[in-house]
Amino acid sequence: MNINRRKILSIITAHAVGWTGLSLAKEMTMDFRSVQEVRFGRTVNDGVMGGVSKSSLRPDPEGVFFEGSVSLANNGGFASMRFPASFPQQTNSLELVVRGESKRYKFILRTEKASQLVYESDFVASTTWQSHRFKAEEFKSTFRGRLVQAPTLSFFDVSEVGILIADKQEGDFRLQIRTLTAL
Repeated sequence: MNINRRKILSIITAHAVGWTGLSLAKEMTMDFRSVQEVRFGRTVNDGVMGGVSKSSLRPDPEGVFFEGSVSLANNGGFASMRFPASFPQQTNSLELVVRGESKRYKFILRTEKASQLVYESDFVASTTWQSHRFKAEEFKSTFRGRLVQAPTLSFFDVSEVGILIADKQEGDFRLQIRTLTAL
């Protein structure tokens, strides 16, 4: 049987991470209101570089919480969360529905084509539920926070989504994520 990595990711994502809709549907939603979501997500903090920032994922009926504390000690200063993802080829934009404090976050995408890089786009959270819509051309490619040249982003190539808080925003943070929809 010849099954490639994209097909496996698609199957895992659809089953485990809560996508709704048919695989050929134009619109698909990753629903973070499901308690099952948290076990497929993970956090990556500045501890990988000696920092001491902390974060966690916590399930909630209204959407998963990504929360913690960013510390600048030991040259640290970031916390992030990640989930496996797969989008239909015809995806034109992604819509992220979140609420939190008025802090700046980065919506992060990773692809297999450029696995060492991330594609990022900024958004500011509000205390009320807000939809943030992202088009591929709004993402910039970075390596460890520095702009780099990279292949043009196609949502179809994405294998992982995430959210990062950094940029010297020291202190506690709390962001609640309701849904991510491929449009």
